[in-house]
Amino acid sequence: MDFKSMNDTTLQEYYSSLSNQYEDFRAQKLNLDMSRGKPCTEQLDLSSDLLESLSKTDYKTVAGVDCRNYGGVDGIPEAKELFSWMLDANPQEIMIGGNSSLTMMHDLLSRAMLHGFLESETPWAKLPTVKFLCPSPGYDRHFAICEHLGIEMIPVDYQEDGPDMEQVEKLVAADLAIKGIWCVPKYSNPTGITYSDSVVKRLAAMPTKAPDFRIFWDNAYSVHHLTNTPDQLLDILKTCTQAGHPDRVFEFASTSKISFPGAGIAMLVSSANNINWLKKHLNIQTIGPDKLNQLRHVRFFKDQAGIETHMHKHAAIIKPKFDIVLEILESELGDKNLASWSKPQGGYFISLDTLPGCAQKIVATAAAAGVLLTPAGATFPYGNDPEDKNIRLSPTFPPISELKQAMELVVLCVQLVSAEQELVKRKLLS
Repeated sequence: MDFKSMNDTTLQEYYSSLSNQYEDFRAQKLNLDMSRGKPCTEQLDLSSDLLESLSKTDYKTVAGVDCRNYGGVDGIPEAKELFSWMLDANPQEIMIGGNSSLTMMHDLLSRAMLHGFLESETPWAKLPTVKFLCPSPGYDRHFAICEHLGIEMIPVDYQEDGPDMEQVEKLVAADLAIKGIWCVPKYSNPTGITYSDSVVKRLAAMPTKAPDFRIFWDNAYSVHHLTNTPDQLLDILKTCTQAGHPDRVFEFASTSKISFPGAGIAMLVSSANNINWLKKHLNIQTIGPDKLNQLRHVRFFKDQAGIETHMHKHAAIIKPKFDIVLEILESELGDKNLASWSKPQGGYFISLDTLPGCAQKIVATAAAAGVLLTPAGATFPYGNDPEDKNIRLSPTFPPISELKQAMELVVLCVQLVSAEQELVKRKLLS
């Protein structure tokens, strides 16, 4: 039943019942965390044998390179070959880094600020303004990098198949200061959207006023499927090349949610021109990455089939958690017109949209009863959700029993805050 159709007395009784239920939750003194998209212990255990995948005498590549020593700034060939299928890239288009793709993104933007990219006439830091387009709701850590470096962020709306390309095309064609766009193109964080072929082609082909415009393509969830019919994503590097913009894209990925988040390997894919440019800078920054960890991953996964089998095991652990969240949302909110939510086919998040003006209060109310959620607004630049309605739900980390408790409280808070807002509107509550 839609509570907006209730008369004043019925609404007040409904609100009182919700308040009593909420106080019962507070009395339980819960301490549950749904704030970050972290793998759970059972997922980490899947990669335990990675720690023993090298012996005391197994430290050389096929070519005889000693991975214990310096060198190989762009990574070992075996690691490039292993992950080339995952990234739809040729091994020579791949650089293998440390454990964090976010580090690679941060360093790349920092280099642009200090030196500019290949087509840049001047380092970005010497320009009056540098801007990035930020499809929103999006990934808070992308936005944090821009804010940290003083890059102005411009929110862009999402459509069902990706960013609103009419907005994007109009903005990049008119403004020289717009130097890039953040994209999480597959099972997006947090919406779960996978970009359509049309969106990918338009991003690749669109005219930009800035000659050094770059797409930061964070393909973090390329193999993180929750179904047996995974979404398909058009290869951005090949599409940019076909459109006459071979140097436009930097693609990123990692094994952070495949093996160990704190001890995985990160990858960057780009054109030969960009890779050669980046290697020159990396040769100043480092004498080489952790090649033993790269070799360890090669020995553990072996090939494409090894990674696919491993990811099926991940899905078996986390899909029931997504199912629980979606079941509770549907059973408790499905007929109340108080919220809508994504139903992702992969990735790590569910995006919950409440009534406008409610998200911050819902998050705070849940926290007061012992359930920590991602801060409301975090999925928008500067933490400012203009409608105050988006909440990112992260089902993967809590045990199922705790997840169920947490979601029961979350849906209660959605109803409680929404009813409170309606009572205030009717001047029945101050």
